[in-house]
Amino acid sequence: MSVPVRILLAEHSDDDAAIVVQSLRRAGYDPTVSRVHDRAQYLAALDTDVDAIISDYSMPHFSCAAALALMKARGLDLPFIVVSGTIDEDAAVAILRAGAHDFVTKQNLARLGPAIDRELLDARNRAERRRAERSLAHQRDFLRLVLDTNPGLIFVKDSSGRFTLANQAVADLYGTTVPELIGKTEADFNVCVEEVVHGRAVEHQVISTGHAVLIGAEVVTDPKTGAARWFETRRVPLAVPDEGDRQVLGIASEITERKAAEDTLRAREDHFRQSQKMEAVGQLAGGVAHDFNNLLTAILGYTALIAETAHDQPELLGDLEEIRKAGERAKALTQQLLTFSRKQMAQPSVVDLNGIVSQVERMLHRVIGEDVVMATTKGAGLLPIKADPNQLEQILVNLAINARDAMPRGGTLRIETKNDVMGGGDPASGAPVPCVAMIVSDTGLGIPDAIRDRIFEPFFTTRGPGKGTGLGLSTVYGIVTQCGGTIAVESERDMGTTFTIRFPAVARPVDAPASGFAQTVPGAGIETILLVEDEPGVRQLVQRVLSGRGYDVLEARDIRHALEISSSFPAEIHLLLSDIVMPVMSGPDLAQRIVAARPDIRVLYMSGFANQLNTAHGAMSAGVTILHKPFSPESLVRAVRDSLDVPVS
Repeated sequence: MSVPVRILLAEHSDDDAAIVVQSLRRAGYDPTVSRVHDRAQYLAALDTDVDAIISDYSMPHFSCAAALALMKARGLDLPFIVVSGTIDEDAAVAILRAGAHDFVTKQNLARLGPAIDRELLDARNRAERRRAERSLAHQRDFLRLVLDTNPGLIFVKDSSGRFTLANQAVADLYGTTVPELIGKTEADFNVCVEEVVHGRAVEHQVISTGHAVLIGAEVVTDPKTGAARWFETRRVPLAVPDEGDRQVLGIASEITERKAAEDTLRAREDHFRQSQKMEAVGQLAGGVAHDFNNLLTAILGYTALIAETAHDQPELLGDLEEIRKAGERAKALTQQLLTFSRKQMAQPSVVDLNGIVSQVERMLHRVIGEDVVMATTKGAGLLPIKADPNQLEQILVNLAINARDAMPRGGTLRIETKNDVMGGGDPASGAPVPCVAMIVSDTGLGIPDAIRDRIFEPFFTTRGPGKGTGLGLSTVYGIVTQCGGTIAVESERDMGTTFTIRFPAVARPVDAPASGFAQTVPGAGIETILLVEDEPGVRQLVQRVLSGRGYDVLEARDIRHALEISSSFPAEIHLLLSDIVMPVMSGPDLAQRIVAARPDIRVLYMSGFANQLNTAHGAMSAGVTILHKPFSPESLVRAVRDSLDVPVS
């Protein structure tokens, strides 16, 4: 049975072409022949499916050398057999060296069949070998891709610690390439001797015992950044066939973020325990301050009432003024307690920052100690700002304490104020926004770059256990942002730290400080007020002040009494004046029930620490008015009048 074969025949002679075809048939082939005799025909035929090429050595318009070269240029690996009747031995050798597979004379075409047999077989073998090599290369490339795509470390080391295999993650870790790693040891890339020695000891243990070793957290110093990177590493013995040397296969997954999270969690647990202690102290301080505010409300209120009737008694007025001053100092003390317990509401006013610095300067000398020199530079013509004076003092104290701790061997604390402009300008016009800058700097140890971005985080502290809550700078940041200001920090190791705080300036004069006894707001009222206060001294004072101004005051000593009065009083009640924190039910909860029955009633709250509204006693609407204890008779009457004059929504 004839074997089909596709032949590209380059032959200009019809007779010679017929002889070649006849020879192939005698050799048992059934040839399909594409005959060409010039370059263009040959190139076109190369685009078809061909099993072998038979070419005459010499043709009028073409040559076998050109045909051979064109086949190679196409990247084809086909049997190429030269047939000629006139070629000499040297030419035959030359064409074979050029890449022809065989040479057959036209006088001995009996050799053509066996030559085709042999070359077709060789071509199939070469093609199979190329397919195998491509498959092997593909598998090798695929395995390399799998290795290099894996984010974990994968490596193999011999008994001398030299890398015999590594993936791209290992190369990236050491800042090199995979080829550079092979044949070298970890010591060639890792400058940390302790880590290298530890790794070699573990690998020696794996090789000598034949048992795998798992290390839950192994550190490697990043040579580029110097940062510690943590890995969970497993090393297993690896016996390579036909090789006597045992090797170690290492697989490691990076756990740096997980370990940092675990460390952070442990730190937060420690902070939580510390904050629980501070919260307990804060609750005590807040409770004490609340009780003091009730007492001070009565003390300052009755003092003011007596002063109103003693205008013709200078000596008595002087004594009352001393009582008032002592009460105001006690009021400031309770505000500090409330600040500590985080129960103080901000009471912003238009202030002169230079005045605040002057007021707190003497106290700061006691805070920073004798080995720290304090220098203040107060800018001339400083613009007013709107902020809570007590919170501004708190900013200065917190920054001064931080500066003191950063200068354990003494140094200089500088405080400077000046007019400035806010960065970025006005969003609408782009014009610079006037502001007042306060710069607080020290000559201390400085803040490490690694933690500079975290210093304003709540509970972040570099002090030892029990030496700080980590709330100092976060409180400063909160106060500054609440005022619409900005805070920036610059620090250099062993050169000190500078905090620059900018407050928006306001186009209003500084509020005049309260001095002496203010006169009660003139005028009288005729409305009915339901007063709910469980502290007798405060309740009696409020009743006396409001009754003296013409109001009809219905006194309730507790929640139940207030609900009874509200349900039984036949006429309109215009205002509910209630304490916020009371037994059984809070003031906001009481107001909710009374407003449901009397929709037209207005509500005014009294509070010793008003932000309780947003915690244990529920959130309140933005329009609610709060009268902070201790209050004066003047502020009480003004708050009541203002509340009554607001239309009911």
